Amino acid sequence: MTRWLTDVRQRLAQAADAGPDASRDAAPDASRDAGGAPRPASEPPAPGPVPPPPAATVSPSAPDRHPVPKVVRDAAEWSWRLLIIAAAVAGVGWLAWELRLVIFPLVAALLLAAGLQPLVRRLRRAGWARGPASAVVFVGFLLVVVGSLTLVGNAVGGQFQDVVDQAEEGLQEIRDWLAGPPFSIDEAQLDRYIDRAVAVFQDDSAVTEQAATAATVAIEILVGLALALFALIFFLYDGERIWTWVVRLFPSRARARAAAAGDVAWLTLGQYIRGTVLVALFDAVAITILLFILQVPLALPLGVLVFFGAFVPLIGAFVTGTVAVLVALVTQGLLIAIVVLVGLIVVQQIESNIFQPFILGRMVSVHPLAVAVAVAIGTLAGSIIGAIIAVPIIALVNTVGSYLASTRERPPPVSSG
Repeated sequence: MTRWLTDVRQRLAQAADAGPDASRDAAPDASRDAGGAPRPASEPPAPGPVPPPPAATVSPSAPDRHPVPKVVRDAAEWSWRLLIIAAAVAGVGWLAWELRLVIFPLVAALLLAAGLQPLVRRLRRAGWARGPASAVVFVGFLLVVVGSLTLVGNAVGGQFQDVVDQAEEGLQEIRDWLAGPPFSIDEAQLDRYIDRAVAVFQDDSAVTEQAATAATVAIEILVGLALALFALIFFLYDGERIWTWVVRLFPSRARARAAAAGDVAWLTLGQYIRGTVLVALFDAVAITILLFILQVPLALPLGVLVFFGAFVPLIGAFVTGTVAVLVALVTQGLLIAIVVLVGLIVVQQIESNIFQPFILGRMVSVHPLAVAVAVAIGTLAGSIIGAIIAVPIIALVNTVGSYLASTRERPPPVSSG
């Protein structure tokens, strides 16, 4: 019995002594490779097993405890950004208005150059040098303008007295018509209205002020006209190099896109100008033929007036055409005036629904609401000149913005491997 207890104690002691050795033997020996062979002393020991990453614990997002709701904070952030943009736009508009005597002539010269540049390009393809080609186109443009104004002046001078006589008779008929039913306005009251209108025009102070204002406006027009013609010469002759110089002002990485966007803008502007000229010719020719058929005096000058008015989209041709309606009213009577008005409306509808979409094309197509808003803003900001240049600016912004958005650099695709 004593011998058996001694054997059990020895075995327990041996098992206790072999425990740490067994644990060390179970772990991989860093001094031996996977096959059990000893590693060289210069070779670093193999890394041990990488423990698995701890399981990600997904905790519910903490509620937004900010005293101001997130919607209000987002609205505030957008509001101050929009205010900064509006202030920048207002500042640019104010500066442009202060420099209008310089900016408007330059813009007018740019529009004319966009319409005349294809003629210069054709002459250069035919073998002409840049200087003679630009000079011929510029002089030809001046001859057309001066010839048209001379023709209109001769027509007005030759028919002026007849128009005055017919206008007096027409005004008397209108007065009799207002005095009769259904209006039955007292003739004495009509005389008082006429006397007040005449007194306003005969007021010495008012006449002096109007004369001074007219003289100032005439000087501004002459200075602006001279600047526009001077700039037109250089735009026709040296427009490409001027644009190259402008492109160099951009950062080097943006010059290629800026040059391409400028080409698209110039193409759009030229197409708009040439299309508008064709539409204006249609309006002017149609109204002039109608006035000749109805024997309304000053048909040719009124047609020229409609031509220039058609450069203001939507309302220009109609507003200038109402002058023809008034001339027909005071010279030919109410019936002829109504016929002229109906013809003016028909011509305007044909122009808006057929000629403009067909001639101007999709490149410069702008929504009618945008055109109306642009004309209204341009008229308020820059009078007639602002109304004329508002739509081309909208067309340029639309075309260039679409081009830049379509050619925006996209990030390279991320490989799945």
